[in-house]
Amino acid sequence: MNNQPVIIGGGAAGLMAALCLAPQKSVLLCGGSLGGNAASGWAQGGIAAVVGPDDSIDLHIADTIAAGAGLCDPATVARIIAGGPWVIETLLKYGADFGCNPDGSLALGLEAAHSRRRIVHAKDATGAEIMRVLINVVRATPSITVIEEAVAEHVFVKDNAVQGVQFRVGDHVSLLPTSSVIIATGGAGGLFAHTTNPRTATGAGLALAARAGADLRDIEFMQFHPTAFACGLDPMPLISEALRGEGAVFVDTSGKPFMNGGDLAARDIVARAVAAKYAAGGKVFLDARDVPADKFPSIFAVCRENFIDPATQPIPVRPAAHYHMGGIAVDAHSESSVHGLFACGEAAATGLHGANRLASNSLLEAMVTGRDAAAAIASRHARLLADTPLLTHQRQTTDSLAEIRHICSENLGILRSAEGLSRAIAQLTPLAQTSNAALLALLMAQAALRRTESRGGQFRTDYPLTNPALAHSMITNIRDVQAMKIAA
Repeated sequence: MNNQPVIIGGGAAGLMAALCLAPQKSVLLCGGSLGGNAASGWAQGGIAAVVGPDDSIDLHIADTIAAGAGLCDPATVARIIAGGPWVIETLLKYGADFGCNPDGSLALGLEAAHSRRRIVHAKDATGAEIMRVLINVVRATPSITVIEEAVAEHVFVKDNAVQGVQFRVGDHVSLLPTSSVIIATGGAGGLFAHTTNPRTATGAGLALAARAGADLRDIEFMQFHPTAFACGLDPMPLISEALRGEGAVFVDTSGKPFMNGGDLAARDIVARAVAAKYAAGGKVFLDARDVPADKFPSIFAVCRENFIDPATQPIPVRPAAHYHMGGIAVDAHSESSVHGLFACGEAAATGLHGANRLASNSLLEAMVTGRDAAAAIASRHARLLADTPLLTHQRQTTDSLAEIRHICSENLGILRSAEGLSRAIAQLTPLAQTSNAALLALLMAQAALRRTESRGGQFRTDYPLTNPALAHSMITNIRDVQAMKIAA
């Protein structure tokens, strides 16, 4: 396995990258069983793609840029949106069972801030269906070596170029010399107490890249989904906004609608409206009694397992951390500022989402950027490795995760302020030496403090207006952690 590309992460982005590298040999490191910890499998709504007769690439681009609150990169948006039909065609070729109309055409759903029905779905379990087919094809591809229960600990870099990856399986530490690494570890929603993400989604891949010297971008922007099922579970089950696309509406404790027809507004707007009800001492419910249960069997089943029947009762919901718009800064080839270090999916900041992701663009991005990273690696000759890196035995700790989640929820949630962010920085700094989760949260808090405005997924109570002068992405690097002895 000497100098084979190494993919860290077994979600949709990593699996697609491995498949697009084939027949070139590659190594896929999964944090648990293949697909077991991947947030991709939890996705309910579907994949946004231009496949409908009344839709167009230009319309999808316009919707994406409008949702991005001034921070989308137009060229990136156009490139990734154009890949939508390829994604759907590829998944169908792999055997994906998407919903169809009686005439055999794909049944397309509607979600917030989309001007057309363009959500390709497998009822309300699209992520699980995508992961099913990708895992089947990966397991049948002999060029892909899958190592399960593998935790990536360190990316070795010399002269700003990748040299290898250290990973751990149980108590056994191994080293893979390589000149190409793809980080596809997902997002950072697990940093928050209320989250729809796996609790393992703490931005470990972003921290690995930061410690390797790579630039991060837009990491202050966290999307809070307005309709997580408030039933006491951790993580919280997601109630897809596709229900609202089929007519579900928000109601308050008295059963009265309060969004004035804006139930399908952009997620940041809706999440703040729901959060305001809770801040005032109330609760919020989603009234889906007129939505056909057979369209959302998984969601209805989860609700009934937790003693709520959506056919007869409003569903209690509240906002929860859902998707991280920021990530490892990458170019059009999914390569970071470190040569040979690539990132794709939610771990990457491509410029597609800007400050606020458009619903169902994430699975689209994951698979297009996975493909692009593979193409970039396949197009270049493997670089000769100057040295064989030496194993390092610095092991990251997860002992402080509960404390980190509390700090982030209190100070980096839907409403932010200089006071809260400064408090978070002070509390996270001593934890960041030995915790990748704390390091990422610290960098996130610093970026949020620097952005003195409200835009998309960031709302500052002390700067409630959008500042046109700040309509640009912000780069964050571990070097920004001033006067703190944090090992890079």
